[in-house]
Amino acid sequence: MRTSDIPEVRSLPLFSNMSDDSFGALMRAAYVQTFPPHVEIVSEGDACDFLHIVVDGSVELFASWNGRETSMAIVQPVNAFILAATIRDAPYLMSARTIEKTRMVLVPSTDVRAVFDTDNAFARAVVAELAQAYRTVVKGKKNLKLRTSIERLANYLLRMREIAGGGPEFELDMEKRRLASLLGMTPENLSRAIRTLQSYGVEVDNSRVRIDNPDELVKLAKPTPLIDDPEH
Repeated sequence: MRTSDIPEVRSLPLFSNMSDDSFGALMRAAYVQTFPPHVEIVSEGDACDFLHIVVDGSVELFASWNGRETSMAIVQPVNAFILAATIRDAPYLMSARTIEKTRMVLVPSTDVRAVFDTDNAFARAVVAELAQAYRTVVKGKKNLKLRTSIERLANYLLRMREIAGGGPEFELDMEKRRLASLLGMTPENLSRAIRTLQSYGVEVDNSRVRIDNPDELVKLAKPTPLIDDPEH
């Protein structure tokens, strides 16, 4: 793999505190691969041969059943997926495909498990990452089960506004079809929810969003760190 990729990977909390020897053992058989857009790189139910680390681009994790499909998460640089399947030597529970041209580091799962058994700092980092992933899943289920579709959309837009710097205008970070799936909605329900939010000062023009009255939107959304704070 390219030496320029190593510092980015090493800086991830998952790898930052492990010994140099252990990190070297992980990277020895790792390699970098670049994928074009819209390529399925992981298939649900397959054996987990590699831990994938997104260095450039973005990846959609999705699941399918009985002719239906739903988006589960978007992975952006620099982040690893799917760690749980790697550690458990279990089949993937989700599929993954590139959204755009994407460069990834692929680390053999057998090497990850071997280092997990010998490097205490790495093992603690794995536990911490899996614990955070579990909390993220719980928050996601609370968001889906306790909120209406309009409340879910309102909270998503408030988070995107904050990430964009808090100004009145910002761009959606994904296409509406994918956003609807992530929020547990159909595209038609998303369109209706957007129209409903117009009375709260929200205007959506293609991917451009403008929020003229954020206080009113907050009253509707009622954001809470127990659902909406990714670090809580």
